[in-house]
Amino acid sequence: MTAQPDAEALTRIAEALERVSPPPGALPDFASAAAFLWHANPDHLQPVPQVKRVALDLLIGIDRARDTLLANTTQFAKGFAANNALLWGARGMGKSSLVKAVHAHVSQDSPLKLIELQREDLPSVGRLLTLLRQAADTRFILFCDDLSFSHDDEHYKSLKAVLDGGIEGRPENVILYATSNRRHLMPRDMIENERGSAINPSEAVEEKVSLSDRFGLWLGFHPCDQDQFLAMIRGYCAAVGLSVDDDTLRAEAIEWQRTRGARSGRVAWQYFTDLAGRNGITV
Repeated sequence: MTAQPDAEALTRIAEALERVSPPPGALPDFASAAAFLWHANPDHLQPVPQVKRVALDLLIGIDRARDTLLANTTQFAKGFAANNALLWGARGMGKSSLVKAVHAHVSQDSPLKLIELQREDLPSVGRLLTLLRQAADTRFILFCDDLSFSHDDEHYKSLKAVLDGGIEGRPENVILYATSNRRHLMPRDMIENERGSAINPSEAVEEKVSLSDRFGLWLGFHPCDQDQFLAMIRGYCAAVGLSVDDDTLRAEAIEWQRTRGARSGRVAWQYFTDLAGRNGITV
């Protein structure tokens, strides 16, 4: 006769299985915060009491992307059809700032929540979608910042659960906004390597390259010119009531961007932070 496992052994087996496949986390109180961070192992949504963001009207030089994303987000918040969006392009030009600013603007009049999802946690996105499906009266923007994939990275397959949804479909109360410096989410030289070593070059890269095609909106961000750069700084100064001689501001700002070797919204904010600090202002 085969010996039966004792209760202690069964408990150890159950605990091991739970570690391998943890049960779904409980729904948080979504009224407690406007934004949340998703963590896996164990699965849970952490409320973010205060989101660090810039006001929508301070984002200068990205008018078309701003208006398009704002219209798409407003449609979604009202329960209408809307697209997943990929914000791609130049570093420091306000891609992630725009997502957070648009969410803040739209959520004033609707129960719209922002959930930040790290690329490393993409394999758990199916469990997150199952959780959010239960909160049908609330709408969610999944936000994946600085998204890109290396040659041997399989995380991109998990992203399809959000973009395509599989048989069950993506929950109608969930939309995905992602930012990336790359339009196709993987380096061009890796795409070329795939083409060069494949029997059928087009089929070898189609799965990875077409990932970007699954986003309904592509919003491009490009380097700003000097006038836009200075306009950004003047806008920041006006927002906090900081009065600076325009010639002085212009000379300092141009020198600042020269030392950084770049001109972008991020560099403009860095100069403004220094300027505000020198004038005894907290930002």
